[in-house]
Amino acid sequence: MKFSAVAFLAVIGCVAAGKPQLSVQVRDGKYDGLEGLDPAVSWSNSAKTGDVDLEYGIEASARPTTDLASLPKSVWGKASTDVSGWGVSARAEVDAQARENADLEVNAVNEANDVSVKMVASAGRDFNVQSVEAVKGFNSGGGRVTVNPRYNMESEEADVVVQYNKDKTNVKLTASTDSQEVTISQQINDDNRVAPTLASNGDMSVEWERKLGDDNSLTATLKPNDSLDLKWKDEAWTANINMPIDGASIEGANVSIKREIKF
Repeated sequence: MKFSAVAFLAVIGCVAAGKPQLSVQVRDGKYDGLEGLDPAVSWSNSAKTGDVDLEYGIEASARPTTDLASLPKSVWGKASTDVSGWGVSARAEVDAQARENADLEVNAVNEANDVSVKMVASAGRDFNVQSVEAVKGFNSGGGRVTVNPRYNMESEEADVVVQYNKDKTNVKLTASTDSQEVTISQQINDDNRVAPTLASNGDMSVEWERKLGDDNSLTATLKPNDSLDLKWKDEAWTANINMPIDGASIEGANVSIKREIKF
């Protein structure tokens, strides 16, 4: 007899107020019948203890199996509080099938000074900081500027992201010692947005987003002689299509379809 994560999460639902959410995604490859589906169930809840806000949750596979221990994918928890004008949060996530390490993310936000700091790390037998970054925002020339320096501790690479927003235009510059990239995003009208990107190595891409109403949209990203990516969001359905391009020829297509069901 086979069991699924629906039954597994039903046990959790009996003891907590949070409602589970089911997402169904099509797996890569060729399969017969329903084997090509990769359903997953996620559940989360929140609580408060003193001045600390707590959030926690679990994601599990919903594929039929007799091995219930293989169903949980990840378990996570987050704690948030205020410290001397800073909103501080710490989030930890553990792979349920490899519990030796935890992925950590620490954020601190000072809204009064328009500054935020973020650290990503892993903890297990050793504590390793993977990356650190900060964001400083300010108003200039009738628009808003954000400066986001970033440093990857593992690769020892640093860059900075500078963005300028005014009215329907967004300019984003990403620069390091080795490469630079600029994206200019223009909202043409209420339903259409175009964003070309140019890189210092000669690469370029163009993104077009078309709103279809009711938060539905179609986004196409063209990278000449590389790929054409389409993302179609239709209510609870999300379809991603990647089509490699060789010259003027499209070399097949990779399709991913996801459906979210809220209980």
